[in-house]
This record gives sequence, C-alpha cells and structure tokens, in this order.
Amino acid sequence: MTIGFASRAATSTCALCTAGLLALAPAAATSGTGEDPGPRPGTGPRAGTPPASLLYRSGTHVRPRAGAPEVPELSAKSWLVADAATGTVLAAHDAHRRLPPASTLKTLFALTVLPVLPAGIRHEVSERELEGIGAGSSLVGVAEDRTYRVSDLWNGVFLSSGNDAVRVLASLSGGWRATAERMQAKARALGARDTRVKSPDGYDAPGQVSSAFDLAVFGRAGLRNPEFARYCARAEAWFPGRDGDPYGIRNTNRLLTGADGVERYRGLIGVKNGYTSNAGHTLVAAARRDGRTLVVTVLNPRSGGPHAVYEEARSLLDWGFEAAGRVDPVGSLDALRAGPLPGQQVEPAAVPVARRDDGPGRPVSWTIVGAALLGGAGVALFLRLKWGPVPTD
Repeated sequence: MTIGFASRAATSTCALCTAGLLALAPAAATSGTGEDPGPRPGTGPRAGTPPASLLYRSGTHVRPRAGAPEVPELSAKSWLVADAATGTVLAAHDAHRRLPPASTLKTLFALTVLPVLPAGIRHEVSERELEGIGAGSSLVGVAEDRTYRVSDLWNGVFLSSGNDAVRVLASLSGGWRATAERMQAKARALGARDTRVKSPDGYDAPGQVSSAFDLAVFGRAGLRNPEFARYCARAEAWFPGRDGDPYGIRNTNRLLTGADGVERYRGLIGVKNGYTSNAGHTLVAAARRDGRTLVVTVLNPRSGGPHAVYEEARSLLDWGFEAAGRVDPVGSLDALRAGPLPGQQVEPAAVPVARRDDGPGRPVSWTIVGAALLGGAGVALFLRLKWGPVPTD
C-alpha cells in the first residue's frame, strides 16, 4: 500500500490527523491529482519496486507493513531516506523538488574531480586561482604562493567546506567552467536529472538547483569511493598555515562531530552539510548500524533553528533503522541511471603522467594529460603541476 501524505496543514494537529486518516485507508492512496502514469520508457524500476514517477508526486510517500514505525513529521521542504547498499528509497517527501543545494553540491564536485587528481600532488597556489570566490563564502584559508598537497585541499573541502579549496582544485582539473560542465555530465550519468550546476562550490547562482533524490544519489555514490568515504568521515585534520605552521580544522557537520550542542549520531560516517541564505540549511548524511547503511537528505527545514537540519536527519536515520524490513520501497536511487554503479573502489583516473627533468637542482615539473568524457565527446585536459616528493595521504 502506498501512502501519500499531502502538503503539511497549517497546524501540526491537522497534519497529524491527516496522516492518521491516510494510514487507516484500506486502498492505496497518493497525494497529488490524477492517476499514476507509470514509468516512462527506459526509466522503469527493477521488479518489486514502484514506478519512478511515484517520487515525482508532491507530499510524503511511504509503504508501511504491519508494525512499521510512523514516519517522523518534519519541517524540511524536501527529504529522503534510502538504503545505501540497494538504493531502495524507504520514504521521501517531495523527493524531486528542485531546490538550491548549497555546499551539499560539493559531493558532486568530489565525485567528478577526485578520480583525476592524485592526493599526493603538491601545488603552489597562484593569486589567479583564488579569484571569483563569492562574498561570504566559507573558507579554509588557502593562501597564494603557498604549496599544498591535493589531500590538504580535499580536507579543506570536506571539513571546512572551503570554497577557496574548491577554486584551486577546479583550476587543477580543467578550470571553473569546464569543471561545472563535467559535474553536469557526471550527474546525468548517475541518473540525477534534477541537478543544474552553475557554481561547482555550491555557492548560490541563478538556476543552480538539485533535489533530495539527486543529493542522495551523490552521497551514495561517494560512499562507494574509498577516498571520498575517508574524507567525508574525517572529523578533524591539520591544514598548512601561511607561515608554515599547520592549524587544526574541524568538520562543520555537527552530526558527525557533536559540536555546538548537537549530539553526535552513533554510527555516522559522513557525508556533507551546507548553508546559504537562499538554500537554507542542507545536509546529506549517512550512518551504518548492524551491517546496514542508510543515506538521508534534508533540505531547508523551516522551523527549529540552525540545527534543525541535524535533528531532522537524526529522526530520519532513527526511523530508517527501526523500519528495516517493515516497509516496502517507494522508489530506487537507481531508477534513472543508465549503467551500473561503480563498486567499492576508486574509479580509475586513466591519466598518464609524463616526467620532464628540468636539470640538476631545479624543480621537477609534471604534465598530466588526460581525456575526460563530456557528453560523449573526448575533452583533453592539460594540467601543469609542480611536484615535490609525493607522500601518501
């Protein structure tokens, strides 16, 4: 039975009454109007799951069995909870509603760029690479004329949500515009059709949107990449300072660290939080308990203050673990994806490295030449990087 909860009523009492009535309905009910059109050609879900179109309907969707816990009442504009291993969506509210993603879009940035930049590369940052950072951006403290390892910059992206680190990594992987285009292509390949990339760091830009569905797709795909999973689960790290002395940085995902009065969630393994004035608070979170991993997305809670995004994610994770085996899927994160999701391994970068010896006592420069697929066309990326000794991350 599919239960679709209509948009929230003006008061919580009315919303609870509506939910109770729908839960008792003997026949399948959905929010919205009209008959279920069924799957579109080429986008049908696997056997045993409902049509992909179900999640395009407004309202809350869940298919409880006997003894299933009640879905929590949340204030977020959109949310979703899914099983990370199977991709089955256990419950969702306005899953495909297009909303500004803020820094949760950095999950897609990492999925796109991580495979082509070895973590041990050392790069001296130029002034030009730090141009264009949006006013009020979160920063980790990248400084011009300072040398960083790529792994340092990724710590800045995942822990401090540093838009300065994103700028440098995007420059190293082909440039700001080319990175946005590759991110768009990556989203399409993963079956994330709601996402429109305008600014790779997630900074508010006209027309830039994603959805709870798409962000859950990105979070799930990231967890299957060991490098991504390691960065997003890291609570603290050292970051190189301007004067050469490192300083500590802490993950801004309070559900992971337990900072600022937010209780740490047991079993949390990442993924990424975000905030802008336009997007509100956003979060993709994943947790593992008893061999099961869930991924949830919460976009723009409308009550409860700045930490509501964490508490609403906590409620969804609690519900998801309790509902294991007691609900039928309402959709699949694989529904719109063309090919299989990569397994538990880093995607091969396929980037040959050519060494050029500049002579005794001089720095060794490296030219990385790779080909990335963009919309089916080969795009050559020529990246000149200065390397010192390449340490492991």
